[in-house]
Amino acid sequence: MYDHQLFVSTISEFTRTLLNPYDPTVALNDLATRVTDVLALAGSGVTLATDGYLRFVTAVPEAVGDLERYQEEHQKGPCVAAYESGDTVAVHDLRDRAAVWPEYCAIAERLGMGAVAGIPMRLGEHTFGALNLYAAGTRAWPDEDLDAAAVLADMATAYLINASTYHQQEQLNEQLQRALDSRIVIEQAKGVIAEAQRIDVEKAFDRIRQHARSHNVKVRDVAEAIVHVGLRI
Repeated sequence: MYDHQLFVSTISEFTRTLLNPYDPTVALNDLATRVTDVLALAGSGVTLATDGYLRFVTAVPEAVGDLERYQEEHQKGPCVAAYESGDTVAVHDLRDRAAVWPEYCAIAERLGMGAVAGIPMRLGEHTFGALNLYAAGTRAWPDEDLDAAAVLADMATAYLINASTYHQQEQLNEQLQRALDSRIVIEQAKGVIAEAQRIDVEKAFDRIRQHARSHNVKVRDVAEAIVHVGLRI
């Protein structure tokens, strides 16, 4: 059961955040973080579609990225099924899908993930990606949990695709590509800072984000400076 009070406060804060200029990758990372907290999940991830293929954007915690990368590489798994069907795919026990997604389920077992739900990221009749929810051990997925996740996913989707660009596929692809390109350089920067400061990548990302906020610049700009200019924070 989701935390309703936390959900309400999260909606309020998320709404205020998305009304301002915001790095797409950070917005999607916030989506993954917030839904993980609201539903008390073991983790979550986001994938976006470009040219009909899903590509990994972000995951919380970092280890969940292994499951998202597998789906990107093989185009198989619950988020792919949710994207292709446009419907939520909820699996309360991944052992039941071992015959369908054997390698994916093996990775999930290694990570201690026993249940998953894929939430399509939609605007109107168009599906642009998927939000994946992960639970440790088996988990029922009540409608209220899935509905709460869908609300947050819809908000993030609407942020990425506003009404004026909704029917302009070229602009949409550029926005999604920027999000994916940002993810690559941010991932590189996280690794550089984590190694330099001898901290984990989650703390490294926090430092990058705090530096960006304190200097009123985009997270991607800080990441670019770390990777290409040698900035250390």
